[in-house]
Amino acid sequence: MSNMFNIHREEMNWGGRTLILETGKIARQADGAVMVTYGDTTVLCTVVAAKSAKENADFFPLSVHYLEKAFAVGRIPGGFYKREGKPSEKEVLTSRLIDRPIRPLFPEGFYNEVQVLCTVMSFDSDADADIAALVGASAALSISGIPFLGPIAAARVGYIDGAFVLNPVQEQRGQSILDLVVAGTVDGVLMVESEAKELSEQTMLDAVVFGHESFQPVINMIARLKAGVAKAIWPAAAENPVMAKALASVTTVCKADLIEAYANRSKQDRYASIDVAKTKMKTELAIEYAGNEGLLDIAFESLQSAILRGNILDKGARVDGRSLTDVRSIVCEIGILPRTHGSALFTRGETQALVVTTLGTGQDEQIIDSLDGEYRERFMLHYNFPSYSVGEVGRVSGPGRREIGHGKLAWRALAPMVPTKAKFPYTLRTVSEITESNGSSSMATVCGASLSMMDAGVPLEKAVAGIAMGLIKENDKFAVLSDILGDEDHLGDMDFKVAGTEAGITALQMDIKITSITAEIMKIALAQAKEGRLHILGEMAKAIQASRPAVSENAPRLITFAINREKIRDVIGAGGKVIREICETTGAKIDIQDDGTVTVAAHSQKSLDDAVGTIMSIAGDPEVGAIYSGTVVKVAEFGAFVNFMGARDGLVHVSELADRRVAKVSDVVNVGDIVRVKVVGFDDRGKVKLSMKQVPVAGAEMENIAAIA
Repeated sequence: MSNMFNIHREEMNWGGRTLILETGKIARQADGAVMVTYGDTTVLCTVVAAKSAKENADFFPLSVHYLEKAFAVGRIPGGFYKREGKPSEKEVLTSRLIDRPIRPLFPEGFYNEVQVLCTVMSFDSDADADIAALVGASAALSISGIPFLGPIAAARVGYIDGAFVLNPVQEQRGQSILDLVVAGTVDGVLMVESEAKELSEQTMLDAVVFGHESFQPVINMIARLKAGVAKAIWPAAAENPVMAKALASVTTVCKADLIEAYANRSKQDRYASIDVAKTKMKTELAIEYAGNEGLLDIAFESLQSAILRGNILDKGARVDGRSLTDVRSIVCEIGILPRTHGSALFTRGETQALVVTTLGTGQDEQIIDSLDGEYRERFMLHYNFPSYSVGEVGRVSGPGRREIGHGKLAWRALAPMVPTKAKFPYTLRTVSEITESNGSSSMATVCGASLSMMDAGVPLEKAVAGIAMGLIKENDKFAVLSDILGDEDHLGDMDFKVAGTEAGITALQMDIKITSITAEIMKIALAQAKEGRLHILGEMAKAIQASRPAVSENAPRLITFAINREKIRDVIGAGGKVIREICETTGAKIDIQDDGTVTVAAHSQKSLDDAVGTIMSIAGDPEVGAIYSGTVVKVAEFGAFVNFMGARDGLVHVSELADRRVAKVSDVVNVGDIVRVKVVGFDDRGKVKLSMKQVPVAGAEMENIAAIA
């Protein structure tokens, strides 16, 4: 290797694949750069920080971007420009996955802008790029010299046949009833993201512990890499001598006002009182702290935090007067929008979600182009958070990272309970409009979506509910809070969201704002969350106990059946002529798969029956004993030829025309007559043999087109 490179490399076997961390060769001008290789997946992780903080900064400007390149799987991007465009949902979710565990590990008061980029250069579907990217981001930060209280690592955990599997390969993930990602430090867990098939609290906790133990060798590996690079650590941010004075000044001016403000149980009244206290503080201290206004904002929030946290830890008193385990009052309503397929309004305290479910056909499925290849998604859940929900004026735009993340969490909670396509062939789109928010609108979305889908007649296996838990921790003293408010989320130490059915957990997400938490705290939070979840499910059952037996009158009628694969081209026709004509004539939508599966959707039963009948007349095979309507197309001395089932012909022999002896065929039928015939067999050449005399007089009820479909 050329002397121009100062390469440091660590390698180990982890979860059955080789994990390699390498630095010093690529992206050398970044503060930290690590090329991570796991199996055949390669991710370049870089980190750069501004050398100084912005003047009067009062927040930590961290940005994390996970980027997938099409060349990683040997493909050229689609579209006109043939280059990667806006981030996909997977890229957004993975960016959040990396951001959440690293953000709490920057020292308090460090306000330099930091940017982390994780770029997938090569992709192996058996080696997760998100896990590799998270490990690489931790390694890049650890060697960068930027103050970072890591390293951290992460692992994916599956659960197959009663055993946990570390970083399962793609085939194993299809068999697993758990998909859990856990990240943390040597001491504890920082982040959990999971989807499960109704697993118990103990199994979920064991999975988290398994993952935490499994990534310890990776943390040691990063530590060895860091020791080899030996980059100088940036000096810690100097404590601003004015900060302590600012906190004392703010406390003197408005502590009494804030104590009184936090006695208000109404969010709007409380926030109005807090705004008054803040305005008073800034007015009285404006001259003394001219040029240091940012310190006043930090001091004010610090005082808010001390009051709220002190009330909870010292007095067990929450902002709205509830105990630590109480869930706010809940009101559930369904069927509130007359023309939708399913709707529900879920209100929990000052949080409210209006959720609507729409049923569509296979043509409405979302086509997703990912590094794993193109696939279709038939269940979509979209979450919207308009600014009016918190009484603010905001910009109207597309969904941000938060909306995408919250929607995916709710999707994970409900997906295990969504019926298979074979059982319920509709495409599902559920939209949650957050109309009020004061704590865990994502869990309100889970509850509202479950109600909305049941109202739409989607046969969910079970109802699903969710609850958000919080944590206030000072040294060894802590309190776990059920159904947290916005203030408790913002000023607390944990956001722990658990969703599931009465039988078990379907989704779990945890974010920690302190350096880590223990298994003991997680166990308490899970037990408390179960109690709250069961209570919420009971409240939801008051509105609807099971899915409606049929879909709404406003939903399309839909049927799925199979035809002979050799007849697909006949139904489609040259250039799609036949299928277009059927759609135009009947008003139905028709989708035909390569295996012969046909799905027909229409907005009326007549339209559906007409389309199915036409398709079966082309693709169906006549059944011996079945009775059909047909048209006489030719008369001969030995019988009549009848056209039935579209273009199919059959012969009614003169002996089968009537119960009596027939001297002349035209005495019974003529060309153009509509007759009813029964299939009695096939000749040696496969031609259909028909009978008119064997058709019962009252045989109309035996029409079998619908039965065949």
